[in-house]
This record gives sequence, C-alpha cells and structure tokens, in this order.
Amino acid sequence: MNAFPEFNRQHFLTRIAETPLWDILIIGGGATGAGIAVDAASRGYRTLLLEQSDFGKGTSSHSTKLIHGGVRYLEQGNLKLVTEALRERERLLHNAPHLVHDLSFVIPAFKWWEKPYYALGLKAYDWLAGRQSFGKSHGVSREEVRKRLPGLKPDALRGGVLYHDGQFDDARLVINLMQTAAEQGATTLNYCRVEQLLKSSDGRVRGVEFTDVETGQRNTVQAKCVINATGPFSDGIRSLDEPAAPKLIMPSRGVHLVFDGKILGGNTALLVPKTRDGRVVFAIPWHGHCVLGTTDTPVDIAKLEPEVSEDEIEFLLQTAADYFSPAPTRDDILSTFAGIRPLVNPSGIANSSKVSREHTIEVSNSGLISIAGGKWTTYREMAEDCVNRAADACGLQELSCVTANLKLRGAELSNNHNSEGVWDTLGSDRVHIEQLIEANPEWGTPMVKGCSLTKAEVIWSAKSEMARTVEDVLSRRHRILLLNAKVANLLAEPVANILAEQLGRDEDWKLNQIGELQELADRAICSR
Repeated sequence: MNAFPEFNRQHFLTRIAETPLWDILIIGGGATGAGIAVDAASRGYRTLLLEQSDFGKGTSSHSTKLIHGGVRYLEQGNLKLVTEALRERERLLHNAPHLVHDLSFVIPAFKWWEKPYYALGLKAYDWLAGRQSFGKSHGVSREEVRKRLPGLKPDALRGGVLYHDGQFDDARLVINLMQTAAEQGATTLNYCRVEQLLKSSDGRVRGVEFTDVETGQRNTVQAKCVINATGPFSDGIRSLDEPAAPKLIMPSRGVHLVFDGKILGGNTALLVPKTRDGRVVFAIPWHGHCVLGTTDTPVDIAKLEPEVSEDEIEFLLQTAADYFSPAPTRDDILSTFAGIRPLVNPSGIANSSKVSREHTIEVSNSGLISIAGGKWTTYREMAEDCVNRAADACGLQELSCVTANLKLRGAELSNNHNSEGVWDTLGSDRVHIEQLIEANPEWGTPMVKGCSLTKAEVIWSAKSEMARTVEDVLSRRHRILLLNAKVANLLAEPVANILAEQLGRDEDWKLNQIGELQELADRAICSR
C-alpha cells in the first residue's frame, strides 16, 4: 500500500523524543489548531500540535456544514466579518475543491413584502462577494421554489429568493489540514492530553507536560511559544496559566437533526430566516441526507459529547412542521449531533445568537497565546493572525504566511460528485483505496447492507489518517454515525475487528470499542 508515512502516530512520538525544542506548540486539534499548524509549519517553524482526543472530535466536526459569508451577520451589520468570510470561502474552494462546493439556497416568501426584502439583502451579499461570488442571487417563482424544494408546504407560498453559498465536510477538512501540516513538516498527535504548562524561572510559558492517553505515559516538551487553540475548552488551559483568569468563553450548544434526503426532495437547501422565536434554521442536503439545524442554547459547561435536549428536538421538529409536508416526526430522525460554539463574550451579552463570531487573540502575562471565537469559514485567516501574533510575542524569526494559495491534501481531484449530490471526500487519495482493492478484491465489498463503507477504506483510515478508535472511523473519517446511527451500530463490530488487526489490539479492546460505539449510537437517535 502506498501509505502516507509522514502521518503516523508512532513516527510522531519518536520525533517528539528526538526534538529538544519546538518553535510553536499548539494545544487543540480542531479547525483553529489545524489551521495554525499548517500556517506555522509552511512558514518553516518547528511545529507540534497536541489534541486530547481525536482530531476534530468536538465543535469542528459538528458544524452546520457550511462555508459561508454569513447572511445573518449581514443583517446584523457586521460587514467586516462577512467580507472576510466571503474572501476566505473563495480561497477554500480553490485550496480544497474535493471538500467544498457550491450549494443553492432558497429563502421562501409567504408574505408580499418578503421576496423584495430578502432580494435586496442578498444583492448586498452579492456585491460584497464581488468576483468571488458563487452565483448571483435572484427572485424565483412559486413554481420554481416548488420544483427545487418538493417537500415544502405550498400553502400561502408566494415564491422566494435563490442564492449561493458554500458547503463542505468539516471533519474531513480537519483530517486533510492535519495531513497537510505534516507534509509541511509539522508533528500532529491525537490522544495526547496536556496536563500542565511548564514555566521558566522568570514565569514565562516554555512548554507543556502531556499524557499519551493510549499508554498513560507522561511526557514533557519545550517550546518557544505555546498557543491555546482549544475552542470551548480555552478557559481550562488559561486557568493552568493563571488560576484566577476571568472567563473568556460563552459556550453555546448547536443541535442538528438528520433525516432521509427525501424530506427536501432535491439538492437545494432551505433557509428559514426567522423562526417563531427569531432564530435562523437551515435544512441542507448533505451526503444524500437532510441536516436540519441549528439551535443556539447557552450552556454552563463545555463537553466533548454534548447532550441533545428534548426541547431542542421539539423546536427543530416544530420548525420543520411549519415548512414541510408531510412533516418529519421523531421516528424519522436517523441521527442527531451537537457541538459547542466557543463564543467570545467579554461584554456579557445574554443572548448567544447576538454574540459576534469574530475571533479574539489574547497574550497572557506569561506569554501564553489563546485564540478563541471565529467561525469555520475564516479558520485560515485566524491562523495567519495567530501565527503573526505568536512570532511577535515570542521573538520568533519573522516568516511570511503562504497559506492563501496552498492546496490541501486531496485537492487534486475536484469533479467527484455523483447524481445524488454525494461527493467523494477522499479526493486524490481515492487512488490509494483503489490500489488496495486491486490487490485484495474482497476488500472492496460494502461491509453492511445500505452503506458503501469498505474494508479498504477502514484500513486506509487506520494506516494513513491516524484513526485510533471505531468512533474515529465511523464519525469523522467517514460520517456514518452522523448520518445514520443504526447503520453505524451495525458497522461497529466489523470495524473493530479491522482496527484491532491493524493496530495490534486485543479482544477486550474490541469489546470496549463496540460498547462505546453502541452508547454513542443510542445517544444519537435519542434512545430513551
């Protein structure tokens, strides 16, 4: 197999043991941390990233799957954020065409004034996008809306406005960012939990102590600069530096429900601009399914596995019932997923939906750099800002950012959509799967009925994408747990068998892995 030798956990652990000092050490392996790793390594800095769980385990794999400028931020008057996001959207389409593509949206109009009102706002969106536009917005007739969204209720429908934005696969983008960082010379490790910050005699942060979660071994690493990119967990790392530091993060939970794609009836997304309680909700075609979300619920504690509340499920089902016929029911839910937004709220705004999505960079008295807030679309610009700030604060050699036009791993193939609107997120790495199947034809057979996942793809995930658990494979390397929890549960045992063979695990490990996936699958379909 033509594997990817640079992206190997044991290889990285050996590199850590052989490297006495790093230029930049990043805590956190989500979108922000991954973007920083690509930026820092591609400039030439000796770069190490440590993630306590799997890459993208939390917020970064539980988004609404949109790379967008933010129509609602335009309504709030935040033109700077919208302009930045539209520029970054275009760059990401260019740098990762296998993961990002154009998606048509319809905003339906049910009152006489809604169509011209939405059309005017979206013309401003088009104007801000300029030459980076994914397509011009325009008004559409009632018949055109019905054609694009056959599941939409026809009652009182007066037409609508169609506009274009970007869609992506978030977890796959995290993996490709990590691989790209490795290609640029970075060391990126999952399942390595930072326990303490190391400080010099003058009180400056100069490294970390971390635990290899798989072995329990404690390690220390020295670094000129430490960056806290842990998203909703940022305050936890900040407290290791300054126990009395005031909280920076206002965590907010976003919940999504997943249904069969027939609810939408096509490949056009629906934007509900204002629900009964004033929220924005999307119904989006994604990998042949329909993703409905999101909620915006303030929470006290950030969790890696946020719970989905009954109130949030009911809110989304009621919203769907207002727009779709027949209305989806709880029995139609194939899966649910939730993520915690790391909103920065120093001004104490009570309503989390009103909190800015711009990012903040903080440098503590001891030199710890914390970056928080932001949105997926602007991850690259956030990384550039953060590395610039880190180099200045930590006295690193000034090196220029090169990521604006840096192609990401897998980007060579882009025309990989099928007629059902499903795209191959492996991009140019698909050739390696085909090579595996050519040498072992039986590895190309789908593992369970109703799902295309093959043994070859699982082996590739273990060997070349650093998947370490059944959940890693079924939730993030492949999105099956998010799309259909019952199918994911059927795959737990065969995937555990393959991983045990590839990683050298025993029978107890397999049984634990199957049990953990069963628990996650039950939670995803809200078993009671």
